[in-house]
Amino acid sequence: MIEPVALEDFFITFFSSALIILAGAGYALLFSWSKVNPSIRIKIAAYVSYAVLVLAVAVLTRAAHFQGYWLIISVLMAVGYFFAPIGIWHLCVKTHAGSNLKNNNNNNNNNRG
Repeated sequence: MIEPVALEDFFITFFSSALIILAGAGYALLFSWSKVNPSIRIKIAAYVSYAVLVLAVAVLTRAAHFQGYWLIISVLMAVGYFFAPIGIWHLCVKTHAGSNLKNNNNNNNNNRG
């Protein structure tokens, strides 16, 4: 059983949880943007956003007194936030690659007459 969060830790818990969501969204957005528009600055910003997410997870874990399997869940969450945008990007590329080929073939056949 985890220890309840003390009132003075409540705001730290609340804001670190919100920061996890915002930093995760920022990382996913910046990661995909760096793939669409290749730029080292955007990629660095994505990794900085992920670093903020890891820091927020550490603060949440400490403020909420996570131990045992809750600590494992926190680590898995941070790892999952890293690999999810990468996996989703590859899934989107592979899904839309087939439809682009189909559309290009139809356009080429229509242009021939």
